[in-house]
Amino acid sequence: MNDPVILVVEDSALIRMGAIDLVLHAGYEALEACDADEAIRILEVRNDIDLVFTDVQMPGTMDGIKLSHYIRDRWPPVKLIVASGATILEESLLPSGSQFFSKPYENHTITDAMARLLLPESSRAPTA
Repeated sequence: MNDPVILVVEDSALIRMGAIDLVLHAGYEALEACDADEAIRILEVRNDIDLVFTDVQMPGTMDGIKLSHYIRDRWPPVKLIVASGATILEESLLPSGSQFFSKPYENHTITDAMARLLLPESSRAPTA
């Protein structure tokens, strides 16, 4: 069985490198995009992406919130994690099933969320 594939979408190269390292050390395959437009191009040519981990504020045609809604509408099975250092979001602004984290985040918080989201639906514990 192949490792789950996670697409990291982050415009800051340094933060993106850290997130890629986090994903790889958690045992997943990592892909990277510097903005929503590149992320969509990657999603259009690959059918094996399990989760997108995106920043909110990015240059280009979409921010991370719009990107997450676009992904939910076009690729509903893809899981979503959204993070921001400048904005605290109500999860109600995000598509269902998404998780939001403020930056800076603890690495284990993100990897725990990835592991939980990548579990089959039937294996997930209900949230309070």
